[in-house]
Amino acid sequence: MPHIKNALIRYRIIDKCIRNKYNLFPTKRDLREACEESLFGSIDGEHICDSTIEKDMYSMKMEHDAPIKYSKLEKGYFYDDPDFTINDIPLTDNDMEAISFAAKTLMQFKDVELFRQFGSAIDKIVDHVAVSQDGDAQQFVQFETAVADGGNEYLTSILEGIKLKRYLTFDYASFISGEMKPRKVIPLLLKQYRNRWYLISFDESKDDYITYALDRIEDLAVTKEGTTRPMDFNPDNYFKHSVGITSGNTAPEKILLKVSTVASKYIDSLPIHTSQKIVEMNDDHFVFSLHVNVSEELIREILSYGGDIQVVQPKKLIETIHKRASRLLNSES
Repeated sequence: MPHIKNALIRYRIIDKCIRNKYNLFPTKRDLREACEESLFGSIDGEHICDSTIEKDMYSMKMEHDAPIKYSKLEKGYFYDDPDFTINDIPLTDNDMEAISFAAKTLMQFKDVELFRQFGSAIDKIVDHVAVSQDGDAQQFVQFETAVADGGNEYLTSILEGIKLKRYLTFDYASFISGEMKPRKVIPLLLKQYRNRWYLISFDESKDDYITYALDRIEDLAVTKEGTTRPMDFNPDNYFKHSVGITSGNTAPEKILLKVSTVASKYIDSLPIHTSQKIVEMNDDHFVFSLHVNVSEELIREILSYGGDIQVVQPKKLIETIHKRASRLLNSES
């Protein structure tokens, strides 16, 4: 499926800048800053460089016959044909198909509180694509439905707490006992995993990072009390060795998995973790290595492959898998 590339968006931003009668002859820097601000909200050159703009203008000339010229006198760019606009060039079937897929993906989140403010805009996009598109692709393509979980109504408040550096207070239900207990935490990150939202926070009373599932939170409030965030928290580093949502509390370990030939194709095509490597290949099995935290998510992932996967190391993980498998085999029907 073709992707909606940022290049197509940049072409239209460049086109708009060149046709702007209030700022004639934009420089290369003007074009870069306009593209970067529209796409990334910054103009520091971190995301788009001058060479990218040069390539974009070359592609506009070659692919869309854009009459872009450079004025040495004005030291900026202009259209040799003042009536030209890239907006007059119709989208291809592939473009429309890609936009349709993107629009349907957006529809998955329109009822989530955090995105509800954009609901009407999403509706307009989807309706316009539906009217503009020939055929009836929904007869042949079925999207995975994201089921709304409890707690999604707190997304906006949590995001506010993170931005304003305020404490959050809420009641939280124990997964085992169901007992509700009050919590007061420093919010750090919202993370989604398998269509469920989680809050990564720092609990000063426990002097530790704690993860809370939003569907077990009640009566959340953003306090007026300011916080000082832990200086050592970095989202990328925190989840660097994680499988799933659990991380940060244990040191990563080297995991060796002996996998049947058929199952190894699945694991190789959809890695369990970015550290995954094939360390041994045989006719009847492969051996994969991982450098990760041993977590409940990792254990469940291994068990999902049944008898097609065997833990070679570490010893403690082997014992855990054996216990889980034994309980499964000995459970009463």
